[in-house]
Amino acid sequence: MEPVDLALCLAIDVSASIDYDEFGLMLGGTAAAFRDGEVVAACLGGPRGAVAVAAVFWSSAGPPQGGPEVAVPWMRVDSLAAAAALAEALEAAPRLPQAGATALGQGMAAGLALLARCPAEATRLVLDVSGDGRHNQGRAPGPVRDIGVAAGVTINGLAVLNEEPDLLDHYRAEVIGGPGSFAVPCADYADFAAAIRAKLLREIGGLLLSGLDAVFHPGV
Repeated sequence: MEPVDLALCLAIDVSASIDYDEFGLMLGGTAAAFRDGEVVAACLGGPRGAVAVAAVFWSSAGPPQGGPEVAVPWMRVDSLAAAAALAEALEAAPRLPQAGATALGQGMAAGLALLARCPAEATRLVLDVSGDGRHNQGRAPGPVRDIGVAAGVTINGLAVLNEEPDLLDHYRAEVIGGPGSFAVPCADYADFAAAIRAKLLREIGGLLLSGLDAVFHPGV
């Protein structure tokens, strides 16, 4: 794969707290973001004209539900058609592993491992963590975060607050780290599409969007 401006790994929570409708809203919202003209322009707007994107789904730390799974392998987004292909791959990704506990640290570790295997040289490395619950199984997220930051990865978070209204504090304390890192709160899955679009614009294009740190609500 040719060099890219950014290698972006999406680490997406598929634990038991997320039902299938919410899973659909999350994946559909992420796919819609990569069909958005501004997001595509951000992907193509760097010196190398491309980003690499992959996705890992995470739930429990291991059996019986199974550990994190690569949902979308590395794809180079260097055109409108490539962005559309990524969106289709996200929408078609099966829900694996099975729903289970919230092994947040394990999911982050899987995302970092996937970043380490990116086949393209990248100017920046970013892990984008999305979920709706605190870590409750497996490796603690804080030390995993520290390993990633030491390796030059920026880790950002999107905390969905429908289950735990104070989840953003957990993400800020235990998940995010590295240069320019940030966490975005999202009120519910109905608002996920708007939240992930704004988050991706900031991650990919470096845009400091006004109001990004406010909770997303319909119509806002």
